[in-house]
Amino acid sequence: MHSPQATLVARRLTHERAGHTVLHDVSLSVGPDTCLGVVGPNGVGKSTLLQILAGLTAPLSGTVQVDPPTATIGYLAQEQAAQPGESVRALLYRRTGVAAAEAELADAAAGLGSGRPEADDRYAVALLRYESLSAGDFEARLTTVLAELGLGGDPALADREVATLSGGQEARVALAALVLARFDLTLLDEPTNDLDFDGLARLEALVRGRRGGMVIVSHDRAFLDGAVTDVLELDEHSHQGQLYGGGWLSYQAERAADRIHAAEAFSTYEAARRGLKDRAQRERQWASASVNRAKSNPRDNDKSARDWHINKTEKLASRARRTERALNAMAVVEKPWEGWDLHFSIAQAPRSGAVVARLEGAVVERGSFGLGPLTLEIGWADRVALVGPNGSGKSTLVETLLGRLPLTAGTRWLGPSVVRGELGQDRRILGRAPTVVDALVDRVGADLPLSQARSLLAKFGLGPDAATRPPGSLSPGERTRAELAAFAALGVNFLVLDEPTNHLDLPAIAQLESALAGFDGTLLLVSHDRRLLEAVEVTRRLHLPALSSPERGVSEDRDGPVTWAG
Repeated sequence: MHSPQATLVARRLTHERAGHTVLHDVSLSVGPDTCLGVVGPNGVGKSTLLQILAGLTAPLSGTVQVDPPTATIGYLAQEQAAQPGESVRALLYRRTGVAAAEAELADAAAGLGSGRPEADDRYAVALLRYESLSAGDFEARLTTVLAELGLGGDPALADREVATLSGGQEARVALAALVLARFDLTLLDEPTNDLDFDGLARLEALVRGRRGGMVIVSHDRAFLDGAVTDVLELDEHSHQGQLYGGGWLSYQAERAADRIHAAEAFSTYEAARRGLKDRAQRERQWASASVNRAKSNPRDNDKSARDWHINKTEKLASRARRTERALNAMAVVEKPWEGWDLHFSIAQAPRSGAVVARLEGAVVERGSFGLGPLTLEIGWADRVALVGPNGSGKSTLVETLLGRLPLTAGTRWLGPSVVRGELGQDRRILGRAPTVVDALVDRVGADLPLSQARSLLAKFGLGPDAATRPPGSLSPGERTRAELAAFAALGVNFLVLDEPTNHLDLPAIAQLESALAGFDGTLLLVSHDRRLLEAVEVTRRLHLPALSSPERGVSEDRDGPVTWAG
């Protein structure tokens, strides 16, 4: 039975990683009607917080309490790779908690004959959780959900290995896990990554019609705007959390007001402190000058004059001491901390020729997926947005243009003076170098000194610890930052970005938008980030239809259709 009034309360959570504080004294409460958005820079501890709330990581101190204790908590991680040989069905059973609930129920049932009262209690709890997750009808729901998400065309898909799926199919399977889940409290880590517009709409509808409280880590501004009721911001300096009520827009307004008030309070404190220090200094100088005058102009046998000077000096010294006590008694107002601020531009190579890339009657085959024949030309300074549903062939089209996929038919041409920079969805361009700094030097070239490479990585929020780690050990957000650092050093004139805002925090997204505004070369942008597509000026927008569309043609909003046969 589902627990509609399940609540989660976390009190004063503190956690460390490798001797460094990640979270300090963080508290929050999630009720049945709460959808809490957790935001903060990459590496601030957002995923760690979700893991602690899910019971997967023990905090150094603090408590997490769930009421009722039998309530189910589901954590859907940012990157949850399939186990070797795992099928789609097995993955979904595992991610929705049904596999664990079935195993627990079977184990508890095996102990019922022991005669111990605790065995009956354990079975009752296991059965309650099994029913709460709607595990009994999971198989029927699985078939329905896969069909609703466009994955029902292949009856054998549920039994296929996850490793054989396309990127679009993987994104749909991840969404299927969210739809199938029946948790009392749900924790989602970057659920919008890799979802197309239809998937985003389904996710938003799912959140709006949620059953029970949710905690969501996301950097998708449009999604946060329509989803969250409250926002918890984790601070990278204090490692504490600041809670804002009223939704995303309210958070932005209140946060901006808080920063203004903090700056004003510090300015007022500094002015008052400076005034007291100046006054105390003047009073000490006056007292010292009075003593010096009395010594330099002694009046023999003039007792009254001597007493007057002594009294004046003591009064001035007393005033100086009172001023100093007032100065020391002032309540300290800390200067608002100004953290690392990302400012970068994309280094630009000399312009290419008039035609950057061209396909004529191109046909490409990728397993069972085929694309073409396709005729398409991208010219110098074109700013092309490529959009379409997952699985429609966007990444295939990009790789075809870049020459990484062989053509079955037709021709492909890439300008000889084209210098491309690419940010792929897999964020694997840094390769297998021993360290991140070595990978950056390999990527940019030997002309980049190690010291400059370290400085560049630091500018992108990757300090000495991250710079000396293997590239594969970086978080998704850190990998994205490292690849953006390469763009800042490389000279490119054709920029290809495939879902660039996936895993990036909000300040980095804002700077990416600024950098793209200042880039004068050719841009090919693949994205489902609605705010990014609104912010970045494009000259052409190509729409790829779904595979199930009866008209498999790519439409263009500038020069009319550029078509291929499906």
